[in-house]
Amino acid sequence: MQFIALTSIGIETLLAEELQQLGAQVGKQSVGSVVFSAELPLAQKICLSTRFATRVLMKIAEKEDVKNKTDLYNLARYQTWGEWLTPDTTFAVDFSGTNTELKNTQFSGLVIKDAIVDYFQDLYEARPNVDKQDAQVRVAARYHQNKLDLYIDYSGTGLSQRGYRTGQGRAPIKEHLAAALIYRSGWLKDVSQPLFDPCCGSGTLLIEAASMANNEAPGLRHKQFAFERLPSFVESEYQEIRQQLIDQEDPKKLYLIGQDIDGFVLSKAQNNARAAGVEQYIKFSKGDASNLKPVSKRSGVVLSNLPYGERMGGTAELINLYRNMGMSFKKHYANWHLALLSSDEALSKLLKIVRHKRYKFKNGPIDCVLNTYILDEKQVVTSEHTTELNYADSTAFANRLKKNKQGLKNWLKQHAIGAYRLYDADIPQYNVAVDIYNDHAVIYEYAAPKDVNEEVSNKRLQDIVYLTSKQLDIPAEKIVVKVRKKQKGDAQYRTISQQEQSMVVSEYGAKFKVNLFDYLDTGLFLDHRLARQFIQQNSQDKRFLNLFAYTGTASVQAAIGGAKSITTVDMSKTYINWGRENFELNNIQNPRYRFFQADCLAWLDQAQGEYDLIFLDPPTFSNSKRMTDAFDVQRDHIKLFDTVKKILSEDGVLFFSNNKRGFKMDEAALLELGLQATNISDKTISPDFKRNKNIHNSWLITRV
Repeated sequence: MQFIALTSIGIETLLAEELQQLGAQVGKQSVGSVVFSAELPLAQKICLSTRFATRVLMKIAEKEDVKNKTDLYNLARYQTWGEWLTPDTTFAVDFSGTNTELKNTQFSGLVIKDAIVDYFQDLYEARPNVDKQDAQVRVAARYHQNKLDLYIDYSGTGLSQRGYRTGQGRAPIKEHLAAALIYRSGWLKDVSQPLFDPCCGSGTLLIEAASMANNEAPGLRHKQFAFERLPSFVESEYQEIRQQLIDQEDPKKLYLIGQDIDGFVLSKAQNNARAAGVEQYIKFSKGDASNLKPVSKRSGVVLSNLPYGERMGGTAELINLYRNMGMSFKKHYANWHLALLSSDEALSKLLKIVRHKRYKFKNGPIDCVLNTYILDEKQVVTSEHTTELNYADSTAFANRLKKNKQGLKNWLKQHAIGAYRLYDADIPQYNVAVDIYNDHAVIYEYAAPKDVNEEVSNKRLQDIVYLTSKQLDIPAEKIVVKVRKKQKGDAQYRTISQQEQSMVVSEYGAKFKVNLFDYLDTGLFLDHRLARQFIQQNSQDKRFLNLFAYTGTASVQAAIGGAKSITTVDMSKTYINWGRENFELNNIQNPRYRFFQADCLAWLDQAQGEYDLIFLDPPTFSNSKRMTDAFDVQRDHIKLFDTVKKILSEDGVLFFSNNKRGFKMDEAALLELGLQATNISDKTISPDFKRNKNIHNSWLITRV
């Protein structure tokens, strides 16, 4: 019989070798699959023994020149379905592939289903039932370039699921991929040597390694294979095969070490090892991979699926991890072999170890590379003479951080400021902003010009993160890296991660909730610090309106300043709720302090009453679907003022601000409205933003 074994990209060659070793005749090898021939008992042994296949299908028919419904039906109708089903068997058909006439896979699947039902109706005057969810037999039809292959699912799905994984971490690795990594690491050549996984997660690599070393057939734990439900299945023969595989097991003395920084995930790893019956072979312990210590006097193999973005807090932690891990390897793991899986080659280069070999794989949908290294004496000696930095010029960035912090020291202390900007692209090649929030740092990487080499930019960012941590004595897990670029539509409101970590910062007697991780902006515009102070100092007994209010921080300062009433308007529900939280944080309660989730332009058109102090800080440009019209602050500011004027009291003040570089106030048109403007931009830029005088523009607008 002919079969096809399915697997993940990158494992096909290993699967072909495994099938050959098990006794099958191996045929064509394609992306994610290997064709082989075997008698049924051998096919069952393969399902029990394979570590690299995810599924095995048995071919029952193939035909060229299948073009339409009739061709499809005729091929399926005249198969000997009685060999695979009975009238009492439930079945399902999975169809893939299309052409100009067979455009719908569901329809094509129904054609084959009808052919199978008609076969049994004609012979037995009875028909098997379809069960899409839990069919006893599944028929797989694969259609490509007018050729149709018909298969019976022989193994059932989930061959890679060994049955021991009771719990897993955030980014689990599939068992068949784990087996491939173990094989490629070279450890199986001498299983008496230590195998160490410094980021072991739920323990899959080490558990698979123990099972492979002891020659355990992974399918023995499988609850039931699809072939057990076929009419041709012989239970006694199958049990003989199982017993042969059990007799071939060869337990050995193994030295497997697993380490992870997450104690909760480690407990899952221990449970999984226990469920797999290999807990006696593996020593698990809690430890930080960025500060590795020796684990064995004898050299061995380090094998790990290294963390990537979704598995850790962010870029800074990863840069710190890879950089420090590389130094630890060279310091404590001389003569070891390393096999490290990573989805980011830029991070792998931070290890600063010369690669020996590389193997490409897919971890689910993610492209990954297993890099192998040999830490011989030459590698270790060479590394002792390399700098920690990618570029020697990066020390200029560190020196600027130190200089800026010293320059702001007295001002920060005098005003008790915990959230401020320390660096803002002071050195053009190091094009980032660094903001401090208490004991955390946020690094905004400005989008690089197209003519800047991406690899150079990445290396500079790596140096920036490392030096920010070192110079400011801030651990990597408290450094957040974001890319600052123009936002379109609703993008400014979208989350960039979901860590739900918030903290509180203080400013002129007010407390504000900030979130450094989940959004591009943190909830507090630092450059508006003096604008908020002005509002606090000038809001006593005033009716205050905050438009495009963001998280309502200006409204909080107005409340602290004694505003008679406060109206806070923003179109984001997230930010309006955030504003309410800021009020609660400051124990502010007043029935005249109101919040409105609304498009500010539409709200203004319907607004009634008067306000004595209005803070208006619109976006530079917005074409959000939630706004009535596209808005451009340069083009539309006079129209906006004309609308706001209707609700500005006779002696009222409009505090207008925006962030558009080169913005020009149309003073002539403003006078026609009966308004006048005083530019106070210099007075609203605090010392931490003096290096960037174009950070924003501010005016006080009053009636003439």
